[in-house]
Amino acid sequence: MVSDEVKYEIAKELGFADRIQRDGNTYDYSNITTREAGLIVRGLIQKAAQLMDSEH
Repeated sequence: MVSDEVKYEIAKELGFADRIQRDGNTYDYSNITTREAGLIVRGLIQKAAQLMDSEH
């Protein structure tokens, strides 16, 4: 499972983290679009692929 902090960092890189509500360790993604959620997933996949490439 991926931490909300990592997902938030990707949203920050993509420029829409300001619409993710944070309250301590709780993150509310209800204000982002489905497309933006998909972009977070794509970013997670890219980071995982980079990590795997660097290990080989």
